[in-house]
Amino acid sequence: MTLIVLLFVVPIIVVILLALNVLFAPHRPDAEKTSSYESGFMAITGQTRAPFSIAYYLIAILFLVFDLEILLIYPYAVSIYTVGLYGFWIIVVFFLVLTFGFVIEIAKGVLNFTDQRSAITQPSIN
Repeated sequence: MTLIVLLFVVPIIVVILLALNVLFAPHRPDAEKTSSYESGFMAITGQTRAPFSIAYYLIAILFLVFDLEILLIYPYAVSIYTVGLYGFWIIVVFFLVLTFGFVIEIAKGVLNFTDQRSAITQPSIN
């Protein structure tokens, strides 16, 4: 019974709710919805999609890596008294690899937003 609900009833409810949203949701773009983003890019009139600098994607990937690090550390923190010396050295190696990767990222200048290697250039009108 649970599998039937999961495979058939839930997708039907999802489709119904999405259709209701498309039909009844108000579509009134105003000045704030089409204004510049938090990143500082201006929205193109009539089009809200614009290319972003690669630096934003790099920061997002770095955030995911260090966020997953916390996820992987949590089981060790819960069982710190039962894993013994072997678990301690495994976590030390994990932190060393993570720190080594972070040092490489800093050395490569991934976090430097001041240089313009990955900046989007706008064509100038002369």
